[in-house]
Amino acid sequence: MTNVYMPRKAEIVSIIPQTDIDYTFRLKSDIMPQHGQFLQVSIPKIGEAPISISDYTDEYIELTIRKVGTVTDAIHELKPGDFLFIRGPYGHGFPVEDFKNKNVVIAAGGTGLAPVKSIINRYYRNPKEIKKLNILMGFKSPKDILFEDEIEKWKEEFDVLLTVDNGNETWTGNTGLITKFVPDLKIEDPNDTIVIVVGPPMMMKFTCLEFLKRGIPEQNIWVSFERKMSCGIGKCGHCKINETYVCLEGPVFNYTKSKQLLD
Repeated sequence: MTNVYMPRKAEIVSIIPQTDIDYTFRLKSDIMPQHGQFLQVSIPKIGEAPISISDYTDEYIELTIRKVGTVTDAIHELKPGDFLFIRGPYGHGFPVEDFKNKNVVIAAGGTGLAPVKSIINRYYRNPKEIKKLNILMGFKSPKDILFEDEIEKWKEEFDVLLTVDNGNETWTGNTGLITKFVPDLKIEDPNDTIVIVVGPPMMMKFTCLEFLKRGIPEQNIWVSFERKMSCGIGKCGHCKINETYVCLEGPVFNYTKSKQLLD
């Protein structure tokens, strides 16, 4: 009988700094997850943490990990050639097959860009899969911006709006929350538009409300919960909201469901 709690070793191929506290770890792996799924990542004798998969191919997966606690501090001490232990992928991802031939809008706040990066790169490689992609990205400050090189690449193919809460003396781009820019977004047909919103809970709440004001049907909006998953298989209850296990039914939810999940 297979032990579902047993992780497997994955070698770190490369480590890419994103910010002072965010690094992308590329691991050798043939896992082919759904966009938006997560892994349980561990170091023996240190602990385990849920991490979203930020990109993947049939040869590697990428995890963009923020240094925020005991486990992630230890992960940031590792080097290429070292190993992490992973189990998963877990949860439900975004139903991208249902998004084909639609207009798609992705609104991501902060580290919420990581769980949707693989979707953006999917459409970058296959632009004809959808009609159009708009990307709204918001960060606290210029030094917190993730995936800067890839953002420049995305600008070649998609309508990209990047904003920060607070600029500095060298910042010449947009300032303000993502919600500020939703009213000006060009939406030709709300019923033919899919919206993906990922970020901190308050950001998701008010961004979804702005899209509802634009006439986007509730069933066309998808969100992803960044929540403390522990077992990944619905046994421990750490991620439970009311009767919903986020690790099993999420982390991706349709807005018709997520609006009822009040923590």
